[in-house]
Amino acid sequence: MMTLALLNQKGGAGKSTLALHLACEAAVRNLKVLLLDLDPQGNLAAWGKRRGNLPPDVQAEHPANLERTLEDAKQEGYDLAVLDTAPAADRSAMLAASVADLVVVPCRTATFDLEAVRTTLDVCQLKKRTAVVVLNQAPIRSKVVGEAAADISRVGGVVSPVVIRQRVAFQHCLIDGRTAAEYEPGGAAAEEVTRLYDDMMTRARADVTGRAA
Repeated sequence: MMTLALLNQKGGAGKSTLALHLACEAAVRNLKVLLLDLDPQGNLAAWGKRRGNLPPDVQAEHPANLERTLEDAKQEGYDLAVLDTAPAADRSAMLAASVADLVVVPCRTATFDLEAVRTTLDVCQLKKRTAVVVLNQAPIRSKVVGEAAADISRVGGVVSPVVIRQRVAFQHCLIDGRTAAEYEPGGAAAEEVTRLYDDMMTRARADVTGRAA
């Protein structure tokens, strides 16, 4: 079983939205997926209730139980676990990073968000985990996207070439437990998620292979 953890110490970066979209994309590809909500706010768990019986399986969990929960999931035949964390560089973030095959760091292009990324990357480095920054909620057309990627690279961060733009589908789909692809099949938001999933899973598999070698 592979594990992706969504981390960022700053709120509003879009962790929950990316987490559920990555999990749903995996489910569409016939993977058995467990989406864990480690954030006390419970936004993902609430979305899961609105979604009903459609995959993936969504579960709220206390970070202290994370390792046991993941071990149980592995025994139950899950292929992928996606962890959504609270906006804080605390012990729960450390735990999530330590069990992840890849840490996904959503980041908006605003100055304060870029500054906060450094702390998140430090957590990943401390736990010796590979992290990749995903520019999220980015303007449709703006040079700030390239500037943000350059800023992150200058502090040693790895930036995904896939940019998630600020699109209406990402907002409206959450109201009734859907995804952007279900709200607007074949739309730009759905295409971005597909490419992001491919990039994240390729990186995660490479990292697992590298650690096993």
